[in-house]
Amino acid sequence: MSRQNRSFHVILSVCAFLILFVSNAFAEELRRVLSLKAYTNRDETTLPVLLYDEGGSDLLTIEFDVDADQAPSLSIVFKFCDRNWTPYTNLFLENIGQNVARNLAFDALPVTVQEAKYHFKGSFPDEYGYVDFPFSGKWRFYITDSQDTSKVYASGKFYAVHPIMEAKSNIKHEFLEDINYFPTDLARVFNLTTDFTLPDELFPFNVENVEIIENHKIDYPYFVERKQDNTLNRYYTWDGNRKFSFTSKELRPGNEYRETDLRNYNIFNSRNVNAQFDGVETSRFFRENLRRDLNGGSVLTRYRDENAVYMNVTFRLRPPEDYSKKIFLVGSFTNWDVLPEYEMKEERSGIFTETVLLKRGIYDYQYVLAHLDDGKVNSIDWLTLEGNTFTTNNIYHVFIYYADPDKGGYDRIIGYQKVISK
Repeated sequence: MSRQNRSFHVILSVCAFLILFVSNAFAEELRRVLSLKAYTNRDETTLPVLLYDEGGSDLLTIEFDVDADQAPSLSIVFKFCDRNWTPYTNLFLENIGQNVARNLAFDALPVTVQEAKYHFKGSFPDEYGYVDFPFSGKWRFYITDSQDTSKVYASGKFYAVHPIMEAKSNIKHEFLEDINYFPTDLARVFNLTTDFTLPDELFPFNVENVEIIENHKIDYPYFVERKQDNTLNRYYTWDGNRKFSFTSKELRPGNEYRETDLRNYNIFNSRNVNAQFDGVETSRFFRENLRRDLNGGSVLTRYRDENAVYMNVTFRLRPPEDYSKKIFLVGSFTNWDVLPEYEMKEERSGIFTETVLLKRGIYDYQYVLAHLDDGKVNSIDWLTLEGNTFTTNNIYHVFIYYADPDKGGYDRIIGYQKVISK
């Protein structure tokens, strides 16, 4: 090899090394993603359910802050999932060519924000056709490094629904009678029944189940299964032709959520604040909260506002003495997942606290009781610390699933209805 060729190869090797080094160094600069939200259109309090109809589709809005020294190079990867939120690996369902949002545009945050430097906000499907959701069902999105999509910084879930039929749902107030409940408030339930007629082009035996999501509790669904035996509180009927009816009598109304409203700068004007300005919280089991909540949502101060800063927010609870489980904080800031890291700690005798980094805004939340075994939360009790009353206003999202044999088979949502309890 000539000296000139050797020099050329050395230069190429050095350039390749520098590109790799700069790319890796830059990737390490992104420290975390904060305040990730996904919602429908422009209403940030909504569960992200996109409805496709003849007039077009709703938009999935995604926004988040990033803690990085420079505007990061990120992508958002979208994956179609089965009913258990597991992404399909079937090539026909990977939506190649319309499953990645690239070249994300970031805005600089005000200099008053210490925990993050940049903000992203985008809507999908995008106007250029780079992203679309052609399959009706559950979807996940992943915020990744643009050069290495296996490096995931954050993720979220949403529904894209192409309904092909109408469903009719209704809610009734009932009391469970399967066992003796004490206090009797625990026996209160919403009885939700969904009726529909299957279109002629679909096969009745492929109707799978109905899923019910309460407010934003995506990871705690109620399923009424077609292929399981009916129970006293979950059952379906079929006329042998095309008419179906699915019923769940296990929907506890609960109470209106607690809220922390941090938007008033004159009150919440320091870095360390309490969630409730007027003192320590207590059980609300025998107290109806008549003030309407955000049905599990949150509203953040506009990111361009210089007061849209992060605060260490301390939640304080004095629970009743007669409980045997651990206490957890759950809310819109946990995506309504009851997580081990949000276990309340006893700060002093009878007072439990948990501190969360939150951006200025208003958040729905509540306290729950649960067991913590080997790092996993189970036996969640949503009612003992909050109450259970028929005056609660909840939103129930009803999804009808069909085992579609097309494209290798997938869980297809063929019907959807939003029901409000009143």
